[in-house]
Amino acid sequence: MSENTSYTTEEIARLLKISKLKVYDLIKKGELPSYRVGKQMRVDLSDLEAYKQHSRSGISGSIPPVSAPAETPLLIPPSAPHPQHTQLPAQSGKTATDNVVITGQDMSLDLLATHLERSETSFRPLRSYAGSLDSLIAMYHGESDIVSTHLLDGDSGEYNLPYIRRLLVGFSYIVVHMLTRSAGFYVQKGNPQGIRNWSDLKQSGIRIINRERGAGARVLLDEQLRLHGIPASQISGYAVEENSHLAIAGRVARGEADVGIGTEKAAKIIDGVDFIPLIQERYDLVMLKKPGHDTLIRTVLDILRSAAFQNELSSIHGYDLSETGTVIYET
Repeated sequence: MSENTSYTTEEIARLLKISKLKVYDLIKKGELPSYRVGKQMRVDLSDLEAYKQHSRSGISGSIPPVSAPAETPLLIPPSAPHPQHTQLPAQSGKTATDNVVITGQDMSLDLLATHLERSETSFRPLRSYAGSLDSLIAMYHGESDIVSTHLLDGDSGEYNLPYIRRLLVGFSYIVVHMLTRSAGFYVQKGNPQGIRNWSDLKQSGIRIINRERGAGARVLLDEQLRLHGIPASQISGYAVEENSHLAIAGRVARGEADVGIGTEKAAKIIDGVDFIPLIQERYDLVMLKKPGHDTLIRTVLDILRSAAFQNELSSIHGYDLSETGTVIYET
């Protein structure tokens, strides 16, 4: 095998027969050197073999990491449409040290960025669009200041905290509840396939459209397939990916798939789809507690708890704001 061979975190997890979170834990501790290619973390064959040799020898301590330039985050201003990625122009009185990167895909984050920009502070919000798992990894790598996450841990039934604790080991952070929303299936109008629950994905001939790796909806699907004993390899279309709820709903509406996973909001926008609710998912924010962030954290909490912000957010269908702004975990 070529010495230039490299593996994704999913491939490493399969090769070592461990969870993907364990792979990220090894990467964080420096025991498994990695680098980024696009949105993917990759590990070279030589570093994997070195890790395995160290493990067999019982040698403790980390392997010296391989230097690799980190990918520059894709940044866009709050007012720009997704998925164009451009940087905000400089503004009078706001310096580069006041840049705040907000990572995640829900439109509630665009609204947060707008309110933060209007606040009486020097913060200059920049938006970066990524799925929940990739957002947490970006925070770990120092590429984001505020990230959103909606990741279900199938074993505990708990959202977000199991992943945050595992990925941000050694960091000081605060987790704040943003909103709760309904997630489930997009199906064609009238639900001709009669898809009602996760076990229905076992039906022969069901075609699915999937989210990209790292997205909360992808994690939700993968956890439910694992819990219901459904091999992903048996589902037609599992490898076909889109990067937004709207894109998934649109393809189902056009008859390109029988089912997709997403939130209720997109089903209200796209004609030709019905929505089958399956779970209430928690959408939370994570902010690092580090020097210079005290004012940022206080400002974000004030915005989330303000009547102005919640009134605007409540106009978006399907959001439960009863706990918005509640601190649910802090280290």
